[in-house]
Amino acid sequence: MHRSASRLTRILACAAVPVMLVVAGCSSDSDGKKESGADKPAAASSQDSADAPKPQNIEPAKFAKLPDACDAITAKTIETLVPETKTKNGTAGKTSDTTTRGSCSWNGLEDKGVKGSQYRWLDVSFLRYESESSLGVSGQKRAEDNYAKEVAKAQAAQGAKNLRTSPAAGVGEDAKAIGYELKKTDEDFTYATIVTRTDNVVITLNYNGTGYAGAKPPAASDLMKGAITAAKQAVASVTAANK
Repeated sequence: MHRSASRLTRILACAAVPVMLVVAGCSSDSDGKKESGADKPAAASSQDSADAPKPQNIEPAKFAKLPDACDAITAKTIETLVPETKTKNGTAGKTSDTTTRGSCSWNGLEDKGVKGSQYRWLDVSFLRYESESSLGVSGQKRAEDNYAKEVAKAQAAQGAKNLRTSPAAGVGEDAKAIGYELKKTDEDFTYATIVTRTDNVVITLNYNGTGYAGAKPPAASDLMKGAITAAKQAVASVTAANK
């Protein structure tokens, strides 16, 4: 009875004050234990800020630019490696961001009359990696990781026979020479691939060819020698583009 009387007294007291005061005071919980809605987001926001990863002090990527892929190999080398080139200036690959990737290719068929014909294909591609402070990863480390992936990709060529992999000395900071034979269009093609890395840039160069109309396919050693020459020029072009 005493408890009911106290409750009635409180209700009457609230009814006697202005409406605004009733909303502000009498509608609140009597024990004062409930938190206001505005307090909760603030607490959550503070926790989120504490848990968010802090940017790390990562060294900027060494190379900020890529060369024009079609200018990365000298005209003289193209003429030597790809006789009777269809497009001497090369055919640029399509890309939406020339600061991070670029490629170019050349091909030609040299007709040697009764000795048959020789076909050659050459292409080069560049991939540049930025440092990621939020992830704590440098551009060089990202390039190292992707260099390994590009080597594995070259070694996994479908239908490849007599796969050979060896270091390519004097080409960039890391380099692998990958050679193999592959039969396509009823002809035996010989392939030479160089995958190399110079700091935060990965370069892949492919050189292949075959003989038509009775001509013998090119020697693997000759193709690899030409591929290494072109790859060295591609590496040098990255340094030149960033001077």
